Amino acid sequence: SGVAWNESQHCRLLAPEQLQLCRRHLEVMPSIVRAARRTQALCQQSFADMRWNCSSIQRAPSFGPDLLTGTREAAFVHALAAAAVAQGIARSCASGELPLCSCGPGPSEPPAPGSRWGGCGDNLSHGLQLGAAFTDGSARAGTGATPGLRAVNRHNGAVGRAVLRDSLDTRCKCHGVSGSCSVKTCWKGLPELGEIASDLKSRYLAALKVTHRLVGPRKQLIPKEGDARPVTEMDLVYLINSPDYCTPNPQLGSLGTQDRPCNRSSVGSDSCDLLCCGRGYNTYTEEVTERCHCRYRWCCSVVCRRCRRSLQRHVCK
Repeated sequence: SGVAWNESQHCRLLAPEQLQLCRRHLEVMPSIVRAARRTQALCQQSFADMRWNCSSIQRAPSFGPDLLTGTREAAFVHALAAAAVAQGIARSCASGELPLCSCGPGPSEPPAPGSRWGGCGDNLSHGLQLGAAFTDGSARAGTGATPGLRAVNRHNGAVGRAVLRDSLDTRCKCHGVSGSCSVKTCWKGLPELGEIASDLKSRYLAALKVTHRLVGPRKQLIPKEGDARPVTEMDLVYLINSPDYCTPNPQLGSLGTQDRPCNRSSVGSDSCDLLCCGRGYNTYTEEVTERCHCRYRWCCSVVCRRCRRSLQRHVCK
């Protein structure tokens, strides 16, 4: 993202559906690259304490079976990537980075008492429109992708954008003598992407298994289980069950959890019992050096001693 995109050098590396958009909107590509990197980082943060820790996203765009076969994990990644691209473009518009868009349109509702609309809001509508064109192009692409898989990917991308759309909120800045806040200037802004990732992880945990079947004149995504609730536009969906990710299995995209650090005192997903899949764990003692006995010295520095202490590390067998 630190270099200017070149039509012949960079765009041709993209999927065919994304190639034309890249050529028409070269100035948007750095925002999309930053969104992709943010997606990678946030996915790994969100799943750091789980058996599937999203480490496979580092191989993008050469994904493994865990992200290519319609799993629950792929649903989360598609949704987060779609939200990240739309948010990145919306904010780039507001910052003046993109020449063909600017601040978002002013809200139609009247401002709250004592406030006024102003500032430069994130251009969500432009972000959603251009972001959908790019990420849906990616969902349509891919050799060997079945119509069902493409439909699931498009649906999950739309869920990510819908969560982003619903997160648009009013932000205000105070004005007045001595910070009295007698008048507030307000605008519509988007939250940090970490909030969106947290919302999408909750939807990941409640995702619905679906099948792509003919209903009336066209195929639709419907729940695999007959007694499941209908699929809504806010549900993440998946086609196949994920492996337990306990042991390495390249065919399923499982890297296993051997040598993963675990928390012996936890009862959550990072506990040694759950993360190590009942195999047990090894405990190691490690000597660390850190600052200690710090005191303030007039003027103006903090002086510390160096202390050594032992730490216990627990690692899955």
